[in-house]
Amino acid sequence: MQFVVSLPDGLPSEKFSTLVAEVSQKQGADIAIQRDDLDRWMRRLVVFDMDSTLIQQEVIDELAKLAGVEDQVKVITEAAMSGELDFFGSLKSRVALLKGHNAEDLFAKVIANLVYTPGAKKLCSCLRKLGYKMAVISGGFLPVAKEVQKHLGLDYAFANSLEVEETTGLLTGRTTGPVVTPQRKRALLATIANVEGCEIQQTIAVGDGANDIPMLHAAGLGIAFCAKPKVQAVSQFRINQMDLSTVLHLIGVSERAMERLDVGEGWAIS
Repeated sequence: MQFVVSLPDGLPSEKFSTLVAEVSQKQGADIAIQRDDLDRWMRRLVVFDMDSTLIQQEVIDELAKLAGVEDQVKVITEAAMSGELDFFGSLKSRVALLKGHNAEDLFAKVIANLVYTPGAKKLCSCLRKLGYKMAVISGGFLPVAKEVQKHLGLDYAFANSLEVEETTGLLTGRTTGPVVTPQRKRALLATIANVEGCEIQQTIAVGDGANDIPMLHAAGLGIAFCAKPKVQAVSQFRINQMDLSTVLHLIGVSERAMERLDVGEGWAIS
């Protein structure tokens, strides 16, 4: 449901947002408050995190299971979440545990078992028909990001690359090229916006983890999707229903319009 409301004199919008957020938490319902101005209708670019956003898995965990190092990776992940390791340090430590495994075999198995988040295909299909450009910017790994890009019809894919020994095809336990850190996610958002000729205010970012926070804050509309508590605490817009197509409501697409877009119903323009 969508309502347009005029706030009474003496009630700051920030106070109103806080009160509504409390109701949202108590009732388990997603409530978003946006200023009803032209900015809402001028979005042009949507960037997504990948792990636990477009897909329901964490790729590093899936690789670790296949490589038989799941327990060690969990210890490092917990250390990172508690602040003992930064993103770069935790990535470096976890990637080192994959050394000696065949890269092609590992990624083929992970890709074969990808579980896409409900609503992801519908959302991306509708956005594409509306003329939006879309990107996945992931702290995960490029072979999976490329597969997700292909499956969902995205325009761009950025992620980390693992170094592979050319003669054996085995992982060296190191990354190669620039690492997609939280700061690089934010920079890539700005770079893609510049390439597409749109302002940063015209962008939307969707993510769930602490490494998405700089990107979410930089975008014109930053959406915390089924996010970690730390991310929800610093995000103005939150979706906690496991359905990515709900993002369409935040850009003003009604349920009826969503259905028409999803089934490819024709539009007459005059």
